[in-house]
Amino acid sequence: MTLASHFRELRNRLMKAIGAVIVATVVAGLFYKQLIGFVVAPLPGCATVKGGGTAASGRCGVIAASGLLSPFTLALKVSLAAGLIGASPVWLYQLWAFVAPGLHRSEKKYTLAFLATGIPLFLAGAAFAYAVLPTTARVLISLTPDQVTNILPIEDFLDLATRMVVVFGLSFELPLFLIMLNLAGVLSARRMVGWWRLMVLGVTVFAAIATPSTDPLTMLALAGPIIALYLAACAVSWFSDRHSARKGAASLSPDEASPLSALHESGHRR
Repeated sequence: MTLASHFRELRNRLMKAIGAVIVATVVAGLFYKQLIGFVVAPLPGCATVKGGGTAASGRCGVIAASGLLSPFTLALKVSLAAGLIGASPVWLYQLWAFVAPGLHRSEKKYTLAFLATGIPLFLAGAAFAYAVLPTTARVLISLTPDQVTNILPIEDFLDLATRMVVVFGLSFELPLFLIMLNLAGVLSARRMVGWWRLMVLGVTVFAAIATPSTDPLTMLALAGPIIALYLAACAVSWFSDRHSARKGAASLSPDEASPLSALHESGHRR
């Protein structure tokens, strides 16, 4: 293909991907109130009592939208985020379809495997973030003094929830990235296992920085699964290295000397 043909192919793939996102966003916009309710469900809101006050039994917050255009902006953000997630199989396939013609057959097989594994891992991380979000919200709101009513702008909470979903989702992709480096021959399983102390320390520090709350429970909720996935990546890479070693040994004929034997024989002749 010529350079102009590549640009035309890229344009067609982008148009299909953007079209899928637009359609999914429009469909999500029809249910934006339900989506917003799903997002703010983990927040411990205050119950309204007669007279316009709030029943602040324990720690709670008043969910508020500030500004005339805030509801419209909120609906647009939620619909777009849901559209991107809903259309992810389409735009990921378009991305793979654009790259696939330049790959070898074995590389295409690995690409499909990574694509099929990466999406569930990201969704698992996003679901895990939503599961620990109530604990994070309760811990942060518990710092509010008793005489103060906590006003929770819904835009800020939406940004916080989005950040947690993205951080948890991308963090769950770590084992896939390590396995990809192992299959490419860049990183061996022995080296990955040798780095376990540094990896545990690095993951713990990353979890402490990435999580918005100061409680150790949320930090461990992020660090624990990442460390477990790292150990799983080490196990998969170990089996892959053993398979590659057996395959390389089987490719040698009985009369063929190994590189080490050939080097030793050359030195002996000298």
